[in-house]
Amino acid sequence: MPALDPQRVALGEQLFSDRRLSRDETRSCSSCHDIQTNGASANVHDGAPGRPPPLNTPTVFNASLSFRLHWTGNFRTLEEEVEHIMRHPAVMATSPDDVATKLRADPEKVRQFRDAYGREPDAAALLDAIATFERSLLTPGSRFDRWLAGDTDALTPDELAGYQMFKSFGCISCHQGVNVGGNLFQRHDVFRQLGSVEPQVLRVPSLRNVAATAPYFHDGSAATLPDAVRAMGLAQLDRVLTDRQIDGLVAFLHTLTGTYKDRTIGPAKAAPRAAGDAP
Repeated sequence: MPALDPQRVALGEQLFSDRRLSRDETRSCSSCHDIQTNGASANVHDGAPGRPPPLNTPTVFNASLSFRLHWTGNFRTLEEEVEHIMRHPAVMATSPDDVATKLRADPEKVRQFRDAYGREPDAAALLDAIATFERSLLTPGSRFDRWLAGDTDALTPDELAGYQMFKSFGCISCHQGVNVGGNLFQRHDVFRQLGSVEPQVLRVPSLRNVAATAPYFHDGSAATLPDAVRAMGLAQLDRVLTDRQIDGLVAFLHTLTGTYKDRTIGPAKAAPRAAGDAP
């Protein structure tokens, strides 16, 4: 990945938690994507009170490594995705131009945009700054990464056994590559129903940090990782997994937890803090 401009990353990080991104100035990106925990939330659904989007919030960590964005994979770039969220009536209900107008009334933000982009805030620079920050949200250093790099002691025998099951059962046919997923589309409900019926075709999610990103699936219908593994076995593999097999697979999946700013990614305990309270 090309080196990121540190000024634009820093500006994007501030904007990520800026409530002016929403029409009524009550929400920001961090309202649903808490980067202090799992890059998402502990909620089944997030969004404006009384009208949340129908799909579970995916983590923003490592999103830039996926070939498409959102559960349906309908966005090719982070900039497109950020603009969509701004315009979504159940999330921000505004537009990049409207947000840029607010920011041009803030002398400090004008200075920061001039330093980073050589001009006052506008829609293109706004979207680029947030997308640049999101590209920085990578979580390397998982124990599985270390094992792949040659550290033979990084995984326990039980975790290695779980990895062998992950491969032999066919999980790896969809969850592979640098993001352990995120690089193809797949139909769910292959053998049995898996959560809500729609949308039928999904972008396969990344499994990086999966142990920290409950609840699971596009509709948030699996509360725990063992529940999700059991359901995947039935729906996608036509296999009734034993408790021992589930334990082994879950043990392996825990090795995919990485770090951000030297902090191990952990689960969200409750709804993320209010946007204005994020650091």
